[in-house]
Amino acid sequence: MELRVNGVVVPEEAIRREAAEFAGAPDPEAAARRALAVRELLLQRAGELGWLEDGAPREHVTFASRADEDALISRVLDTEVVTPQPGEDECRRVYDQNPERYASGELVEASHILFAVTPGVPVAALRTEAERVLAELVLSPQRLGERAKAISNCPSGQQGGNLGQFGRGQMVPEFDAAVFGNDRVGVLPQLVATRYGFHVIRVDHRVAGRTLPFEAVRNRIARELSANVEARALRQYVEVLAGAAQITGADLAAAATPLVQ
Repeated sequence: MELRVNGVVVPEEAIRREAAEFAGAPDPEAAARRALAVRELLLQRAGELGWLEDGAPREHVTFASRADEDALISRVLDTEVVTPQPGEDECRRVYDQNPERYASGELVEASHILFAVTPGVPVAALRTEAERVLAELVLSPQRLGERAKAISNCPSGQQGGNLGQFGRGQMVPEFDAAVFGNDRVGVLPQLVATRYGFHVIRVDHRVAGRTLPFEAVRNRIARELSANVEARALRQYVEVLAGAAQITGADLAAAATPLVQ
């Protein structure tokens, strides 16, 4: 179905490119359509604010690059979405409830197999293959090294998928959350989807860290809370724009987040 937002058509090629960015979604094309619909809504809002070149209507404006679009979208959001900053008591409450999250020196040694999502790769078939390998390695975790050498799309495959030791924040967020969000050792029971594709991960060893004092992590907690508040505010803002728009070819109601990228 054609993706159209208030009469502006989003090209099929743009949808295919965007779908590669949502490889980890249950339906990458549907997620891409939602994301592009939201982007178009925000660009049209920029036009309503008179921020497009020479005040031209959105349907007559072509951007030189996605970076130009992003800059304009950021301007719209910075101007129209205001989020309050978390207070000291709120930050302290989060710290007291989750002290294990604020450890220093925590290390993990892990290995993985990457099934890379690249343009033209059939994502559903790739996910099915990754799930098949995951099921195999849950039963035989010792085989991950040989399987990584044979099929992993990561350079680490030549070392049996070994990533060595790393701490929090050294991997992409989804990988980081999967590894540090629990205390499991062995093959993680679910695929981990990142911007690179699907990962089968085996945690080989953990080194516990020490809990940092509140004062050392207060700013980090504040940033995390601000990000959560901003996500809710963005969702509400997009819902208002979508409620006044005519959109076909995308279901924004199915989005868990505003999907503004």
